[in-house]
Amino acid sequence: MIADIFSNLGLGLSVAVSPINLLFLFVGAFVGMIVGLFPGFGPAAGIAILLPLTFGLDPTTAIIMLAGIYYGAMYGGTITSILINTPGESATVASTLDGYPLAQQGRAGPALVMQAVASFVGGTSGVILICALIPYLSSLAASFGPSEYFLIILFGLLLLATVMGDNKINGIVSALIGFAIAMVGVDVISGAQRFTFGSSELIGGIYFVPVAIGLFGIGELLYCIYTGQHRIEVKKLRLSFRSENFWPTRKDFSESRFTFFRGSVIGFLAGLLPGSGGTLGSIMGYSIEKKIARDPEKFGRGEMRGLVAPECANNAASAGSMVPLLSLGIPGSGATAVLLGAFMMWGLRPGPMMIVNDPEFVWGLIASMYLGNMVLIFLCIAAIPLFVKFLDIPYRLVIPIIIVLCVVGSYALHSSIIETWMLVAGGLLGFGMKLYGYSPAATVLALVLGSMAENTLLQSLIASDGSLMVFVERPISLILACAVAVVVLSPYVVKIWRRLSQHRVKAI
Repeated sequence: MIADIFSNLGLGLSVAVSPINLLFLFVGAFVGMIVGLFPGFGPAAGIAILLPLTFGLDPTTAIIMLAGIYYGAMYGGTITSILINTPGESATVASTLDGYPLAQQGRAGPALVMQAVASFVGGTSGVILICALIPYLSSLAASFGPSEYFLIILFGLLLLATVMGDNKINGIVSALIGFAIAMVGVDVISGAQRFTFGSSELIGGIYFVPVAIGLFGIGELLYCIYTGQHRIEVKKLRLSFRSENFWPTRKDFSESRFTFFRGSVIGFLAGLLPGSGGTLGSIMGYSIEKKIARDPEKFGRGEMRGLVAPECANNAASAGSMVPLLSLGIPGSGATAVLLGAFMMWGLRPGPMMIVNDPEFVWGLIASMYLGNMVLIFLCIAAIPLFVKFLDIPYRLVIPIIIVLCVVGSYALHSSIIETWMLVAGGLLGFGMKLYGYSPAATVLALVLGSMAENTLLQSLIASDGSLMVFVERPISLILACAVAVVVLSPYVVKIWRRLSQHRVKAI
């Protein structure tokens, strides 16, 4: 099996090192870092906005570029967390806890360099673990049919709802909105039109790209303006490689040597869980590191381990979330939900069969992630002085550029003014969802998976003459059905157990 891994990785490197793929890998990584610098924007917004720019490219080249934006944003998102205490996205929130205090102590340079190293270690560790898992998952390819695919999709959607914390109802409502949008078009069985309102342009359904750009691009932008993030005055800071306080000390690396490993493993495992990704991974990484530390009182006051742990975790999680996407076709985050839509746009269907049928594409993408992390650590450290100056650009000048990119990108898809109005509607919807605690990521996930869920469900029922036993007849489908049942019933079991425990305590 190890020989097969190296053989497949060699195949992937032969694809990834082509000049055009290397060029767009560099472009994607650099753009991802820029996207991460904008407060409130994350990889999902960057991928959605720039997706139309990849039209005309080879599918492998386009996905390599979009994946570079995905994990590149994780690198860039921490820069604002450290310098101005404003996370670029939710996955870098935990990095503010010790990153900003380090900057206040005059150690912004070492903090930025250490976050680049931690991001590299976490991202590379995640890719190594991907290489170890993918071959085992591909061996299950021949066992998957429509019923298994439907149960996997259902499992991912239910799991997304359960990890919404206190907002489970909001998460379910957000997913239902995405399903409702996905139902627009033509019924696959009867051929009847659904929710087209007499419009010929809606017969083919609502394309996910303008909706995603609206939800993540315009919606996030409106929310940033509403919350006043565009008025944040950034304290001007100058850093240079010759400064004595630019590089980390030997003590920083020595104290964090085990943190690199723990954060990477925790983040990767969190990334495997659909719907959680880098946010949960970074919080878990920070919390566990603080709990096992001999001096937890140092955390939150400018402790380098408190920065390294969440940075390793969120970058390892970005790699981990690619495992359910590539092997099962289930997005692990909002960004991978947009990536899934990009896969489908080019006629690629992620899942076990893609690993077998398109090994050059899958392993080329994995190999590009190795190379991308190598590019990013050097790019991130070299560009620290540049990015610090980039933060001086007033947000009021950046806003019009983003709006123009969103509108042009949406209209350029099919030269359709209706899709441009969908962008506007998606933006207003995204703003409202952010404002009232709903989840745009859940909406995009349901929108992308909605048609797949409907098709696989109908295929399963047609093959079984309408019998629901098709979902429990085969071993794999039975295991998946049990997993779905556990996800659905576990909250109620926990509530009943707590009530019984309370009654026992009162009885004593």
